[in-house]
Amino acid sequence: MTRQIRFNAFDMNCVAHQSPGLWRHPQDQSHRYKELSYWTDLAKLLERGTFDGIFIADVLGIYDAYNGNGDAAIKHAAQVPVSDPILLASAIAGATEHLGIGITAGTGFEHPFPFARRLTTLDHLTNGRIGWNVVTGYLPSAAKNMGQLDQLQHDERYDHADEYLEVLYKLWEGSWEDDAVIRDRESGVFTDPSKVHPINHHGKYFDVPGIHVGEPSPQRSPVIYQAGASPRGLAFATGNAEAIFVAAPTKAILKKVVRTIREGLVANGRDPYSAKVYTLLTIVTDGTEAKAQAKLEEYHRYASVEGSLVFMSGWMGVDLGAYDPSDPVGDVQSNAIISAVSNFQQADPSGKDWTVEDIGKWGRIGGMGPVLVGSAQRVADELQEWVEETDVDGFNLAYAITPGTFEDIVEFIVPELRRRGVYPSEYVPGTLRHKLFGQGDRIAADHPAQRFRYAGAQDYAGASSLA
Repeated sequence: MTRQIRFNAFDMNCVAHQSPGLWRHPQDQSHRYKELSYWTDLAKLLERGTFDGIFIADVLGIYDAYNGNGDAAIKHAAQVPVSDPILLASAIAGATEHLGIGITAGTGFEHPFPFARRLTTLDHLTNGRIGWNVVTGYLPSAAKNMGQLDQLQHDERYDHADEYLEVLYKLWEGSWEDDAVIRDRESGVFTDPSKVHPINHHGKYFDVPGIHVGEPSPQRSPVIYQAGASPRGLAFATGNAEAIFVAAPTKAILKKVVRTIREGLVANGRDPYSAKVYTLLTIVTDGTEAKAQAKLEEYHRYASVEGSLVFMSGWMGVDLGAYDPSDPVGDVQSNAIISAVSNFQQADPSGKDWTVEDIGKWGRIGGMGPVLVGSAQRVADELQEWVEETDVDGFNLAYAITPGTFEDIVEFIVPELRRRGVYPSEYVPGTLRHKLFGQGDRIAADHPAQRFRYAGAQDYAGASSLA
């Protein structure tokens, strides 16, 4: 059976998202991020293209590593201004029937108890189409605005997130039994109190003694997304995530990343395909090769290299503004930069020595991922090669301009892939989890969340810990 290709749309409640400067393009509509109609129209377009979902990124803070301040981020609208992604979910759900809705929210700045209710509410209102992208946070500016001196150290952020997830799993999976809500009009009992249990959680970071205050939603736990790239991040992802987002500039690098993820899933007692892996990609396409290349050249005229360096500085934790654009990468005292550029160079056939400016040029459209350019036939060939050679499940598609990039994909790429029999023509009914895996609405039996499902006679406080 031909391996099916999956698409996910990558967006953010801000201007230009991963393509700084392209807000200036006359066809770009990202400045309409403040309008509900922008999001509902985009959602309808993606559903016509049978996308698995829309994944809405988020940051709570600004990119201020570049030049040691946030001026360049503000100037180029590099993910600032940015609005809350959670408030978009209900509107998107009301405009669509099948599209999954992935919401990014961090574990660092909100207590898990109210957050559990918020996600349960959204899962009810969307009929089970909610996913949660778990982030631990990485911008120091966010921590400072929340009254902290800085983010927790990298690995401790994941230790904190482990317990955060433990609390949520207990609330979502274990507090209410499946048949707790009986709605018996004769007896006047809506919920059987004997089937609702306090979670009695007392940990290093959180004390949550009581019950979950929301009744079980269609999925109970939302589909868990994660994008950790470090060894600790990948360990967290393979222990929890059902959809994992990665970024790799070449097929060879992606193949190694996917293999590591599959092995990590097995090491956590899970099926190697119990998580869908999506790799970051941007597609520039049109009716012919020449038109697609001309479109890319036009986009480059609007793209901001400095805006890209703002992102790269934040993602890699080094101030690239401290260097002259013509400085060779070898002069940048950062292992993260040198490692990333080494990967980028594998996708660059020129063999040239890279400069700081080249780093900015690489990321000016779509961020850290590669850009595929060409006709529908050429791009479809390349997508099939990426899937067949790397074992990746699908693509997390960033945009150059919005909604234009997604319109082009739906107009040109989706029909070509469908013609080849490698892309769905319709949705599977049911919740987001059922659409992704075809095996019911609840989180899989081999997922660690199942440790906290109420088992009946046991004292729930004695449930085993994830730690």
